[in-house]
Amino acid sequence: MAMLEELNPDAALLQERVERFHAVRDGILAQVRQVIVGQDEVLDQILIALFVGGHCLITGLPGTAKTLMVKTIAQTLGLTFKRIQFTPDLMPSDITGTDIIEEDLTTGHRKWTFVEGPIFGNVVLADEINRTPPKTQAALLEAMQERSCTVRGHVYRLPAPFFVLATQNPIELEGTYPLPEAQLDRFLFNTVLDYLSASDELKVVDLTTATKVADVQPVTSAGELLEFQRLVRMVPIGESLAKYVVNVVRATRAKSENAPDFVKQYVNYGGSIRAAQFIVLAAKARALSRKRYHVTYEDIVSLVVPVLRHRILLNFHAESERIDADEILGRLLKHMPPPKES
Repeated sequence: MAMLEELNPDAALLQERVERFHAVRDGILAQVRQVIVGQDEVLDQILIALFVGGHCLITGLPGTAKTLMVKTIAQTLGLTFKRIQFTPDLMPSDITGTDIIEEDLTTGHRKWTFVEGPIFGNVVLADEINRTPPKTQAALLEAMQERSCTVRGHVYRLPAPFFVLATQNPIELEGTYPLPEAQLDRFLFNTVLDYLSASDELKVVDLTTATKVADVQPVTSAGELLEFQRLVRMVPIGESLAKYVVNVVRATRAKSENAPDFVKQYVNYGGSIRAAQFIVLAAKARALSRKRYHVTYEDIVSLVVPVLRHRILLNFHAESERIDADEILGRLLKHMPPPKES
């Protein structure tokens, strides 16, 4: 290590940043584990999204601690947390903010003053996002993509970092507004929360019915999190693995030359180029989280389903045979052999 530092002084600084990354990630998990039991895969995916700078759609049944998990993670990151409960009567101004007229009592002059809405936070929990109409969803779409919002022609920048962690209930479809494809494509992951095991449910009962209250402490800051996002992008990926990612995404498109027969039979629309970008970025964050300094085939395969499950649109043949996106993607991974890692 000393020889490396002499040859490249930046190597020592880079090593410190990597070690700090691992320490912060371990600290986040330790703090969250005071409140959340189980859900290891879900936590891993949310942390990957945060370290990449992407948004996360969390699909789960009521009572699976979706809101509590997001709020706890925001506390450990030392970020500003805002929660928006989406309802059918919610208007765009209810989330972006609005201009009001204020009068100066000394001069009598009136002026427009912008009052920020709950979108102006670092971690925004969009609770039951599919319960609000498209007009309000469009306002959130601009914030997710542009990191800004427009009110009366004025563009206001959102704080950095900015994450939208949205939840939706998969069993109540009446009175909901399904998210448009354009907005679904902005989410890095569609993470699915399932019920806990019997032993984990027992732990939850013991944890939540006693007098002890967890004291969650922040372990990092907004500035440091932005540094981690830059660090993740420095992780290298082999050319063969990058090509494999592109081929997998292209194979989800029915009109692609390398799409298998079952994709042509069941899929109307496949993943966009954004899906390939997100798989590579997420794989880099996963590799670094596991103390590896290059992306492996395992990193890619483990992230294909959560990145693509909300990006492929199935046809009526799949619906009639009760085939979902996860099954199609599972078949696709078996159909496409792994590349030889050099």
